[in-house]
Amino acid sequence: MSIKQQYGITEALKTLGITESIGGTSTGGDWMLSDNFIESVSPVDGELIAKVSITTKEQYEQTIAKAEEAFAFWRDLPAPKRGEVVRQFGVRLRELKEPLGKLVSYEMGKSFQEGLGEVQEMIDICDFAVGLSRQLHGLTIKSERPDHHMQEQWHPLGITGIISAFNFPVAVWSWNTALAWAAGNVCVWKPSEKTPLTGVACQNLIAEVLKENDMPEGISCVINGDYTVGEWMTNDQRVPLISATGSIRMGKIVGQTVAARLGKSILELGGNNAMIVTPDADLKMTLIGAVFGSVGTAAQRCTSTRRLIVHEDIYDDLVGKIKNAYSQIKIGNPLDENNHVGPLIDSKAVEAYQNAIEEAKKEGGKVLIEGGVLSGEGYESGCYVKPALIEADNSFKIVQEETFAPILYVMKYSGGVENAIALQNGVKQGLSSAIMTNNMREAHYFLSAKGSDCGIANVNIGTSGAEIGGAFGGEKETGGGRESGSDAWKAYMRRQTNTLNYGTSLPLAQGIKFDI
Repeated sequence: MSIKQQYGITEALKTLGITESIGGTSTGGDWMLSDNFIESVSPVDGELIAKVSITTKEQYEQTIAKAEEAFAFWRDLPAPKRGEVVRQFGVRLRELKEPLGKLVSYEMGKSFQEGLGEVQEMIDICDFAVGLSRQLHGLTIKSERPDHHMQEQWHPLGITGIISAFNFPVAVWSWNTALAWAAGNVCVWKPSEKTPLTGVACQNLIAEVLKENDMPEGISCVINGDYTVGEWMTNDQRVPLISATGSIRMGKIVGQTVAARLGKSILELGGNNAMIVTPDADLKMTLIGAVFGSVGTAAQRCTSTRRLIVHEDIYDDLVGKIKNAYSQIKIGNPLDENNHVGPLIDSKAVEAYQNAIEEAKKEGGKVLIEGGVLSGEGYESGCYVKPALIEADNSFKIVQEETFAPILYVMKYSGGVENAIALQNGVKQGLSSAIMTNNMREAHYFLSAKGSDCGIANVNIGTSGAEIGGAFGGEKETGGGRESGSDAWKAYMRRQTNTLNYGTSLPLAQGIKFDI
């Protein structure tokens, strides 16, 4: 029996409105076809799931026109009414959490539990956005002039362009779109060409909600294709905001392109995340955080643990525990909940994994657990690899780079925690970081301005994962963008300062006299 049949994938696809061949451009419930297609192949078993047509330039222009038309309506709708539409979308996600979670798992390769967890993140951000729709607030400011009132308010930008990555094919889109919708924007989404079907499924779900509420087409739009389609959007002055998730290389291109037209961008790029382990750490907690952080989702998270910086006094003990834990990891079909780790996304990812291990060896790295590509029954896709553990130096060129695969570099530090923090900060990325310690001074030092230089800094939890209530993003070459919680909603709006004179004279600021 095939995996599709055994795990109900065929039924899930049907429930989500996905056929063997489907259009890749939508401004509402209908899909536009073209002559060229993306093939979505599951890394789980190497089987073709479905084909999605690539957006043409003409279809792109139609999409943007529909989005502009919808914005004129959506921005005038009271924010709580926009929030009500988002609430209903969250309800639809609750109803279809299992089939969408299965699709995420099968198309991307993460465990079914993680697929369900990703859909839960979508539900959670919808809840957040519903509350936000009644709290979009500005300021009142005291004027230096008599009978004047000053205030600051926020208005929607227009079209939010979203370019998402394969590793979180639905959650990151929802982080952006739920907030953008609540703020009064409409959205045009380009999913990763490696996971286009999750984009099709989400568009089908929100299109149903919009139709039920008699909302115009264009509030939610999807386009599909390679980087060329993304370039149309990043160069388009009609799209004032681009939110892009991906590699540093891609982010630099997007950032420069959008900046050249004085647009706005939210960039969520690479991470090279480290966990520091001090002599005062709880090693049981450390082991759980380090192992899940380094192998969960086959280490294809932006927040995956890439480097483990361990004090020399406990180094041998902890490394021994990690080696033992790695030997117990079950790798295989991610829809089978007995397995811990699924496949990498495709053969290119496998090649990058193999090259990184060889480069680490050339630079003098000591391989503690070899890793390797798995073959045989259950591994026919060729995308399953074993986690590798390598003793390395932070200065190695390969260690300075992010490899989107389960390779954990371990290194020693001596002396105080400031030495470990210097190693952690000694890379060009700045997304997530963690310290494992029961020493209050070390914990607070790590969280101080002298400590971690990352956008996320955790104490006694791992680098991997984040709650939607906090703003998500990183510094340095991670891009500096923020999505999801806290006040990240402001990135989707434009700030306006207002001054209202309710008096009968026109005094000028700073006491300037201008009599005529």
